Parts: sequence; C-alpha cells; structure tokens
Amino acid sequence: MELINLLPVSVNYFQTNMLFTKEEYKERLNKVKKSMQNKGIDLLISQDTSNINYLTGYDAWSFYYAQCAIVHVDADEPLLFVRAQDAGAAYINCYLKHENIIAYDEKYIHTWPTHPYDAIVDLIKKRKWESLNIGLEMDTHYFTAYSYKKLLDGLPDAKLIDSERLVNWVRVVKSDAEIDLMKKASVITEIGMKKAFECIKPGVRQNDAVSEISGTLIKGTKDFGGEYSSIVPLLPTGKGTSASHLTWSDAKFAEGEATIIELSGVYKRYHCPMARTVLLGKPDQKKIDTMKKTIEALHAGIDATKPGNTADDVAQAFWKVLDKYGIEKKSRTGYSIGIGYPPDWGEHTLNILKGDKTVLEKNVCFHMIAVMQFGDWGVEASESIRVTDTGSELFCNLSKELHIKS
Repeated sequence: MELINLLPVSVNYFQTNMLFTKEEYKERLNKVKKSMQNKGIDLLISQDTSNINYLTGYDAWSFYYAQCAIVHVDADEPLLFVRAQDAGAAYINCYLKHENIIAYDEKYIHTWPTHPYDAIVDLIKKRKWESLNIGLEMDTHYFTAYSYKKLLDGLPDAKLIDSERLVNWVRVVKSDAEIDLMKKASVITEIGMKKAFECIKPGVRQNDAVSEISGTLIKGTKDFGGEYSSIVPLLPTGKGTSASHLTWSDAKFAEGEATIIELSGVYKRYHCPMARTVLLGKPDQKKIDTMKKTIEALHAGIDATKPGNTADDVAQAFWKVLDKYGIEKKSRTGYSIGIGYPPDWGEHTLNILKGDKTVLEKNVCFHMIAVMQFGDWGVEASESIRVTDTGSELFCNLSKELHIKS
C-alpha cells in the first residue's frame, strides 16, 4: 500500500479557506468522541460527506470516490482519507495537521478487486487498531457494500458495529457561527424563489425557467455568492404536483396549471430550503382553500416549536389542523437541516413525525414541509426553522399564500 503526503510541511499557503476556528472544530470532535465512548466505539470511520466536512473542513466534489474521516477515541485530530488527486483540496480547506491528511494512490481507483478500502485496512493494521470496536455509518450515501466487505474480510479481529449516525446527531444543534451561514443561505433562497415567481409563465419552457432560477441561486448577492445545491430545483407541474420530487422537462408551463417550486440557497455548504406554489391563470378556489388550510397547519407546527418540546409535539400540532379539515397526510412533515452535499440536504436525524421524541433545543434547525397531494393535484409550502431561546424563528420571510399569476 502507498500512503502519500503530497506536499511538504514547510509550504505555507495551506488552510487558506478554513471556515471555522480550530476551537470550534475541536469542540465538535470532543462531542463526537464522547458519543463514541457512550456507544463503546474505539474507532469511527465516517464516509458521510457532510460529516467529513463537519469534522475536518474538507470541501470538494470528490465524494463519488471513497473518502472518509477516521476518528480514534483518544486522538487529538481525525484522519482525513482521500484520493491523492484530491489531497491538495484537503491541505487548503482543513484545519488538520498535514500528517493527518492521508492520500491513497491512484492504483486503488476502479481497479477491481483492488479498492480504496484495502488501503484503509492496511492503515488500520499499521496503527495497531485491527482489534478495536470500529463504528461504521452503515446507512450513509457512498458507503458501499463492497467497502463493508473489504473491512469485514480484512479485519477479522475487529468488531464492526453501526455508529447509528452519531456524527449526524452531534450536528443537530448548530453553533452560532453555523447559524450565521444558514442566514446567508436563506437570503439566497428568497432571491431564488422570487426569480421563480417571475420567470414561471404560460408558454415558457420549464428548463428555461430552471436555468434562470439556478443562475440566480449561484449568483447570490453582491456581498456573497451561492453554491451548488444538494438537490436541484424541484418543479412538479400540473398533475405532477401530486408527486413531490419531479424535476423539470422541456415542456412549457400551461395556463390553468399549478407548479410547486422547492429550492435552496446554499452558502458554504449550509442550506435553507423553501417551497411555494404558483398558479397560472384564473384563481382556483379549491386550491386557494386547500393552501389556506395547509398554511394553518404549518403555522400550528411553527407555534409548537420551542425548547423542551419534542418533534412529536410539533407534528401533533400540525396534524391536529389537518384532522380538523379531514385532510389525510401520511408522509413526514419535516427533517433537520444544515450542511448538505448531493444527493440530499437532510441530516438524517430528527423527523417532524408523530412518535419522534427528539427534544428540541436552541439552534436545532429543520425544514418543515406542508405538502398536500390529492391524486392528480397538490399544493405545498415549506419553511426552514430555527429553535430559539424561547420559541422559533423562520430563516426566510416570504408569503406562503398561493402565488396566482392571472
């Protein structure tokens, strides 16, 4: 195996893009290690792209290859394991000492049966960690069955256990510095939604509208720019409004049809998603009335969002309104948000769903989604929400009403 330190320690242009203070990164690491101790984990291998960013500061479009943060419960810093070609980005973005950035050779890339996790196995053996309790993110994007098999076969004396998203759960409560980044993302979100309202018109091709929306989201403001989103703008139209995750086509928007827009501004990988519904043509009283009921339920959930309440409390308040109107909704109505990389911007932790007993506290952030679908039509409004000292606040301030363009 070949592990490469690509650049000499004396080079002084490293860490030019470090986003948070070293103290904040250390605090995050300490919380993760405490959770590891509670779960009996000696060594954690984290391949969730957002978790890698959270623990190390690493940020690059390299997640389609094997990469991970490796945390030993007694270590002062994580190790960052990346493809050699991408190690330069790690030197620029990460707070880590250079010796803790581990680059693996190109010979491991798409040369089956050789695999990058062979290099991880060798690294673990070299450091005498092969008999430890090793925590894995068993249900994260990009951690493949083949990666798991390499660890299972290569480390027969290790105990491989599911870490149960422990880093994701540490991420649920944001620092004030993270909240500041999300507030900037929310400004871009509002600008993007206003552009959507402007460019969705009868006769306009959906792809042309999305081109304008996407450009606006990336352009951002004169003071700060936007970034690529974990999810492309979603644009279900007409009968498609009964399906949540349709994107766009080259078909034209039609008079009399509704369109649901779900998008997010992004700043330094932090997301603040929002959804709204546009109706082209004459007002449709059925859709107007349903949207009013939808917004009432959304406000009820927002009002129940405060420290000490649970995700279940928020969900119960939301569904109480739906039950009053006889509206059936089976899907969850929210999830935690923060850092995001493709393919999604959720944190995979708390859900705004009946039965979720996660206790809310200050700086927990979630995307609350009121989407109502009725076979061949639907409406939606959503908000990104922060729990405050005494209640909650919305990141964005844009009317939730059905946006009618007649």
